[in-house]
Amino acid sequence: MIKEIKKGNKMEKDFGKNIERLIENIKVDYSKWMTSPEMVERFNEGVKVSFGRKYTKVMNGSSVWGFIANGDGVLKGIPYKKGDVFKAASWRGPAKHQRGSIFDSGTNWFAWTGPRYL
Repeated sequence: MIKEIKKGNKMEKDFGKNIERLIENIKVDYSKWMTSPEMVERFNEGVKVSFGRKYTKVMNGSSVWGFIANGDGVLKGIPYKKGDVFKAASWRGPAKHQRGSIFDSGTNWFAWTGPRYL
């Protein structure tokens, strides 16, 4: 379980739980694509999160999968909500438009390679 998120309030617990669900769905998507158990295990071990001030960075090995907004805000003139997911523009920051939300029940807005293009 993601320990850095636990602060006692329900929204924070839901946020952490939904990040975990996203990570699991990324791993499931990869296992559909790759049939080698060794490669799937290596991929699964490489998927990690790093918590920042504004965004949570989702990484696979040394690559950035995407960013998750830690709170409401504005990015390059476009408002976003807590839990919105962005493609990576660089190692340090997200691209302009949100691609989905960790609070969405569907998984059609991302793949194991990252959030889908608009």
